[in-house]
Amino acid sequence: MKPAPFKYIAASSLDHALALKAEHGDDARFLAGGQSLIPAMNFRLARPAVLIDINGLSGLAGVAVSDGRIRIGALTRYRTLERDEAFLNACPLFDDALPHIAHPQIRNRGTIGGNLSHADPASELPAVAVAMGARLQLKSSAGGRELAAPDFFVGLLSTAIQPDEMLVEIEFPPPPVRSGSCFMEIARRRGDFAIAGVAAVVTVDEDRRCSDVRLALCGVGETPVDASDAAGCLVGEVGGDKLFDEAAAGVQEAIAPSGNVHASSDYQRHVAGVIARRALAAAYQRAADAT
Repeated sequence: MKPAPFKYIAASSLDHALALKAEHGDDARFLAGGQSLIPAMNFRLARPAVLIDINGLSGLAGVAVSDGRIRIGALTRYRTLERDEAFLNACPLFDDALPHIAHPQIRNRGTIGGNLSHADPASELPAVAVAMGARLQLKSSAGGRELAAPDFFVGLLSTAIQPDEMLVEIEFPPPPVRSGSCFMEIARRRGDFAIAGVAAVVTVDEDRRCSDVRLALCGVGETPVDASDAAGCLVGEVGGDKLFDEAAAGVQEAIAPSGNVHASSDYQRHVAGVIARRALAAAYQRAADAT
């Protein structure tokens, strides 16, 4: 397969890239890792008239920690995050989630900004962003703005990014003291899109009672699903089998998966509850072990 004709421009700076996007709007797409965009172009599902290559903008890549906040440049590749021990210690949920993303060859090129901007509902990182309370920094030639992760994802393969904007940075708060996290998913084969996935973050007090629970799912809706309210039964309680079962049932009631060629909606709902229970139990135990 070959893409439809397009004009290729290598951006020389961030300002240059944003000026080109302002000029061409929806007719232009940014090229970073290209792991989702190029296949879509080859199948002619995406037909940008202009392709703006931003791979040379090294200032958009890297991980930085300042004022207790963890900032990741949008051009940072998965492999960089996988190999950054300090980052994985600061954000252990990524340590669980990154190995589930496609295959090593894809992770060598794919970028966190490209992943989040593509907004595939079966992708792992949007759910991780929601569970961790990420803030996404958008920039255009006219200025910048910041969005919370739930406000960034607005529909199937759709985000709040405007035609003249670029996602330039993702900011994560540090995990609270005495917290534990866990990511789990079910897929047909290793590296396939998730039939259902769960990102859980549990915080406990000195008595091992849950003080906060964050839970987000992928693969079971048109956007990552914030199911934290479904796990609210844990708050104020010491974790146990009965509570984890109750939370899993709440998750199953809260979601309405549409099903696909790999799994029926009933199966998706069932496995989402199963792995939600397991992920919450594992996250709780990790938090309790940290007390």
